Amino acid sequence: MVTERGLQVLRAIVQDYVETHEPVGSRSIVDRHSFGVSAATIRNDMAQLEDEELITAPHTSSGRVPTDKGYRVFVNHLAQLRPLSTAQRSAIESFLADPADLDDLMVRTVRVLTQLTGQVALAQYPSFARAHVTHVELVTLAPNRLLIVLVTDAGGVSQRITALPDAIDEADLAVLRARLSALITGQAIASASDRLQALVGTEETPHDRVLRAVAGVVIDELGGFRQERLVMAGAATLARREQDFRGSIHPLLEAIEEQVTLLRLMSEMVPDEHGLAASIGTENASFGLGEASIVASNYAAPSGTARVGVMGPTRMDYPSNLAAARAVARYLSRMLDDDEAGR
Repeated sequence: MVTERGLQVLRAIVQDYVETHEPVGSRSIVDRHSFGVSAATIRNDMAQLEDEELITAPHTSSGRVPTDKGYRVFVNHLAQLRPLSTAQRSAIESFLADPADLDDLMVRTVRVLTQLTGQVALAQYPSFARAHVTHVELVTLAPNRLLIVLVTDAGGVSQRITALPDAIDEADLAVLRARLSALITGQAIASASDRLQALVGTEETPHDRVLRAVAGVVIDELGGFRQERLVMAGAATLARREQDFRGSIHPLLEAIEEQVTLLRLMSEMVPDEHGLAASIGTENASFGLGEASIVASNYAAPSGTARVGVMGPTRMDYPSNLAAARAVARYLSRMLDDDEAGR
């Protein structure tokens, strides 16, 4: 069993290693921290931490560095979130103010988070699977081209331009808009899709060719609402931090490109009572990301909770990164709540 002082020594090792990027020895702990004991006593504490596999020696006769298990103990029991500065909070507020739409808000969210942390920022979109269609708009761009706009009560907006099999005039457009709106407005995403599928499956008549063509496009767009989505920023930081990774950063770059792995990982992370979660190093091995850590915070959306966080090397500033993720998540929740209240 590790003593209470031993755990505080672990805290000192994690903090110093993250700050200096150098293995930490007993003498530097005595010099930098007020333990009130000798270097020999600290060495005994470090030996106990090493027996518990919380720290390790990267080289013979060197100082010690945290293991992934050590980082986990630090995050679970020793990390104290550092309050963001007034300047940082002001930056979040000004950066996220007055977004054009949800897509703009999500892009701004990851941009400000990567600026605050220097890591790859990740944000799950709110789930629209349980949303309802609130508005359908059709805009004529040419006699045989339409802009189709769908809006949901969870803030989802889809815009798609499509070609029509036949030219239509404004009177035809009004009839088409009314028929489509009657079918799906007020319906849940899944129900709206089912109704349109039934329409598309009926025998085609020349009069319904345009309606069926538009219905097919809307079905595709509704399917997009049901898919999980992730937005990211700061991938270039991985190249700048490549020396912080024990192995190759290519699995991380592949995960960023594919997104599916990161979506699964973020969805499976278990939050604490404050909605904060961390997945560290080897805990991500089954996802092919054993070299990386991800920290995240839940945020509230009208359709449920989603997550925003950062990904980087295991040697990261967990308290600061968790605090930044939490602050951005709280502001994002307020923005989405205000948007819902204003509808």
